[in-house]
Order: sequence, then C-alpha cells, then structure tokens
Amino acid sequence: MSSSFISRRTVLAITSVTAALLGLAAPAHADQLDDIRKKGELVVGVLGTDEPNSFIDPKTREIIGYEVDLARAIAGKLGVKLKLKQLAVAARIPELQQGHVDLLAASLTHNKEREAVIDFSLTTFVTGQKVLVKKDSGIKSVAELSGKKVVTVKGGTQEPNIRKAVSPVEVVTFDTGPQAFQALQQGKGVAFVNDEVSLLDQHAKLGSAQAQYLILPQNISVEPLALGIKKGETRLKAAVDEALRGLEQRGEAEKLFVKWYGPETRLKFPSRNFKIDSDKVES
Repeated sequence: MSSSFISRRTVLAITSVTAALLGLAAPAHADQLDDIRKKGELVVGVLGTDEPNSFIDPKTREIIGYEVDLARAIAGKLGVKLKLKQLAVAARIPELQQGHVDLLAASLTHNKEREAVIDFSLTTFVTGQKVLVKKDSGIKSVAELSGKKVVTVKGGTQEPNIRKAVSPVEVVTFDTGPQAFQALQQGKGVAFVNDEVSLLDQHAKLGSAQAQYLILPQNISVEPLALGIKKGETRLKAAVDEALRGLEQRGEAEKLFVKWYGPETRLKFPSRNFKIDSDKVES
C-alpha cells in the first residue's frame, strides 16, 4: 500500500472527525419560546365547538370562551399577539407535535398516556365525564348501558373511559360534541358520553325539551384539563405556568371562572373546586 494512499485516507478521516466535532459544537436551534417572541404571535389550537371553553360567538363570529381568555392572558404576558386555530378533537395532539400550533387550549385532559407524547401546563379546570340519556330509554345508571350503543366525540378520553366503566358497549364517535348530541337526538345511540360541563351546556340549550333528557349521576372519570405544550419545550412550559400562576395570585382566574361558569351563566356553577396552582393527572 503506497504512502500517498495512506496520507489521503488519513486526511479524509481527520476531515470527517473535524466535521463531526463542529456539528456537535454548533449552537442549538432557538427553542419554541424564542420562536414565538421572534414572530410576535402565539398560535393556539382551540376546539371552537365546546362552550364555554371555546365556541363561536353568534353575534361576532369570533371564537370566545374560558380557555380563549386564558390563552389571551398568556399571549399578553409573553408580549405577543394571540392567533387562534380551530381544530377537531382528534387533530389536537398531531397539530401540536407537527408545529402547526404553539399551544393547545382545547378541553384537553391531562393523563399519563398523553404525558408520553406532550407536556402539560398547570391544571386549568377540573371536571368529570358523565352520560346523557333520553328519559324514555328507562336507563338510570351507567351499568345499564351494558350491551348498548352509545355516542361520543372522536379522539378524546370519552371512548376509553366508557369502555372501562361498562362492558360490553358499542361506541360510535363523531368529530364534535354537537354532532354526537344530534346523533343521540336522532336515536343513533341510547346515550351520549362527554365532559359534564359540555353535557350541562347542551342540556341547558334544549329549553322546554330539557325534561326529556337526564344526566346520569355517576361520573365515569375525573378529568383535570390543562393546556398542551410540545414535548421538551421546558422554557415555554415555564412561561405558560408563570402566566397562569399570576392569574391565580391576582384573583383573575376566579373572575374568569365566574364569567364563564358562575351562578349568572347558563351552567350556574356555585363555586370553583380547584385552583390553578398545581399539576393534576387523570387517575
């Protein structure tokens, strides 16, 4: 083997090692918080169909709600504009992972399964999942759903939770809560499974027809809701949590709850049973 060949091989090896070292030494890409501040806007994914968390104001056609106000407060704390993007339930986490939104404010349950793929803010609301039935069905307990067909929302925790609560059960899913509720009204299932808040809101909208429906008393789960953050974006999570803690400490979180859920609203919640000061995970 000639000395010139050895020299060429040595040079190539040194060049490769140097390139690798330079790659390792290269500065890391700016994180998401830096990107948000640079572009001057916070893109937040919302449902827009889940009153009062996020829904379309019939007068202005703008998306408003409890979670929208939380997102607006966070954007204000970051010093950027708020941009809302309406998402289907099943699209929430994929849209976050793909970078199409910076944050999810979309009635998102914080559970162990989702912790594997995204991060969560402090808990922003605590609710439970329940079941709505027509009174003439004769169903008075969750156990009586065994062997029957129920409807719910696609891509949420409702389907796995009802399957845990009762077996066997046939589950038919729809893209939105209103679509699933309409399916119940049309007799496409004997029960509608959803978050209690959503069921109360939809039940209240029935007017005189409320008497034809019943929300079963049993919870099939307890649901801590939180904002969704892309996995590993620790600085953004810290900034979001700081903004939320500030709302709690200044009393603004309580005011937002009263505004959207309190005694003067259609839902008429008498009081708030949580504070925005810790992480809670669905048990």
